[in-house]
Amino acid sequence: MKNERLELKRQQSRRGFCKTVGLGLGAAMLATPGIYGAEVPKRRLKIGHTGITWGYNAANAEQAIKELGGLGYYGYETFGDYFAYWEPKGGLGPLLEQARIPLQSAYCNVTLTISDAARRKSEVDKLVGWGKTIKQLGGKVAVIGPNGPRTNYVFNDHKADIVATLNDMGRALADIGIIAALHQHTGTCVEKRDEVYGVMEAVDTKYVKFGPDVGQLAKGGGEPVEIVGHFLELVEHVHLKDWDGGNNWVAYCPLGMGKVNLPAILDLLEKSKIKDMIMVELDAGGRNAPMTPIETAKIAKAYLEKQGYTFRS
Repeated sequence: MKNERLELKRQQSRRGFCKTVGLGLGAAMLATPGIYGAEVPKRRLKIGHTGITWGYNAANAEQAIKELGGLGYYGYETFGDYFAYWEPKGGLGPLLEQARIPLQSAYCNVTLTISDAARRKSEVDKLVGWGKTIKQLGGKVAVIGPNGPRTNYVFNDHKADIVATLNDMGRALADIGIIAALHQHTGTCVEKRDEVYGVMEAVDTKYVKFGPDVGQLAKGGGEPVEIVGHFLELVEHVHLKDWDGGNNWVAYCPLGMGKVNLPAILDLLEKSKIKDMIMVELDAGGRNAPMTPIETAKIAKAYLEKQGYTFRS
């Protein structure tokens, strides 16, 4: 009986949320290019999607790849530490081929606040191992995810080590033909606006590029349009994410439902040096999320189609 009440409550929450989504999308359509006569800009970039929405579980990659391929997304991003799970099962390659969705990138959790030379080399070697698998699967980018925690954290005490470690990682990845893109992340050693500026203005940008998460920039108190615009020459990867400060998806939300100025971000990215693809992302919503991962991916697709983007048929 208790489970039935919980399921009824979840369904009611989902219906209410979907009604809100519908109203929000309707309002957004009034201001979206291509609606009611507004001109749709030409778009050169393709749209991919990360797998995190399906949960923090390597086994869930199979469902994520299948569903995103079915929706016509052009690329997929996994986690570097998922490769070990899939290797004895034949790797991710067959799943990607079957779904007709190539690997674009992998999010690589690493420690950047390292001063010890031996530890730093070990961390670089781990990243290069992931980078080789990314390349083997046809991917192009290792997304560098910084470490936490931020308890009693003083950025300037660690800045030199962060920069030195990033430079070593960037050079090592460049040697195997993979782009190293720093992804600033909530709760880590590179989160706030001034930390992004401090690091990106100090690293060797021949080897270390910028891979912003625009939703996390907003959540961290920064202005995504300003930050992306400032470092546009260095942007080689992006997580296109919206943020509403709500209770679902770690305060993020489906594209077009939040506070991030996505149209302005997209206009900037079209002028960037990104070669071919940007990645939609929405963090996992947990058991009681008001929508399933594929439903959020459908909303993102519909939103981006109104912005002039196309998907595989």
